[in-house]
Amino acid sequence: MQTLTVIRPRAEDVEGQPILRPLPSAKCRSVGPFVFFDHMLPTHYPPGHGMNIRQHPHIGLSTLTYLFEGQLQHKDSLGSDQQVGPGEVSWMTAGAAIAHIERTPSSLLAQGSSLHGLQVWLASPKEHEKGPGHYSHHHPNSLPVSESLGVRIRLIAGTGFCLTSTVPVLSPTLYAEIHMQTATTLLIPAEHPERALYVLEGEVQLDGQTLETRTLVLLPEGEDMTLYAQGDCHLMLIGGAPLDGPRRMNWNFVASDPALIEQARTRWAAGDWPTVPGETGRIELP
Repeated sequence: MQTLTVIRPRAEDVEGQPILRPLPSAKCRSVGPFVFFDHMLPTHYPPGHGMNIRQHPHIGLSTLTYLFEGQLQHKDSLGSDQQVGPGEVSWMTAGAAIAHIERTPSSLLAQGSSLHGLQVWLASPKEHEKGPGHYSHHHPNSLPVSESLGVRIRLIAGTGFCLTSTVPVLSPTLYAEIHMQTATTLLIPAEHPERALYVLEGEVQLDGQTLETRTLVLLPEGEDMTLYAQGDCHLMLIGGAPLDGPRRMNWNFVASDPALIEQARTRWAAGDWPTVPGETGRIELP
C-alpha cells in the first residue's frame, strides 16, 4: 500500500479571522494551478465586529472564495461590488495589477454574524500574467451537481466527474465539494495529473487508509483511488494540470518572473496602483 503525502496546515490569523493554511508548504508548493489554500475556520463575530481585509494588491493569480456559512462583501479596483453568500463563487483574476477588499457586510455588523469558508489562489498561466483583470460572481444554481447513492458532488471550478463549471478558469482545473453519507464510496478517477483532498469533517478512508480531519492529502499521479465514508463526511478535491513552470510567491504576488514581483512591490509601496472606488484604507507592504 502506497504511503500518502499528508500536509498538516499551519494556523494563521488574517485580520482577526483564524485560518488553516496547508498550501503552500515545504512538502508541496502547488497542486495543479492551486498555489494557496486558506480554510477560514468557523467563527462567530459579536455585534460590531467582523472580517475587514482592507485594500491590498494582487498580480499573476486568480482568487476563488467559496463560503459554507456567512456573507462577505467583495469590492475591487475594476468597480465590482458584490455580496457573496454560501455556495456562491467569487472569482477574481488579477492580471497585471488589481486591488480588492473583503469584509463583513455593514448590514450584518450590528447583529453579529458567523463565517466559515475557503479561499484559494490559482496561479495564472504565463500568457495571462500580464493580462487584464476580471471579476465574476456565480450563483449556486449555476454550478453543476452530481448526486447518486448518498454521494453529492458540486463542481466549483474546472472539469471533473463528467461535470463542467461555468467559472472561467485559465488552465485545466479541478475543484469540487464532496458530501458523502455513512458507508458510501466514491471513485476518484485519474483524470487530472495532480490532485489533493482536504478533509473538512467526518471519518473517511482513501484506498483503506484513514484520513485525518483538516489535512491536505496528495493523491499519486495516474492512479484511480476510492473513498469510503466511515461516517457522514465533507471534503474538497483540488487539482489540475501542472503549472507551466515554477512560480514565485511574495506577500500577495505570484509570478513566473521575480522581476514582476519586485516591480509590483515598488508600485504598491509608491501608491502607483489601481484603487478600489470609495476606499481609502489599505494594507501596507510588509
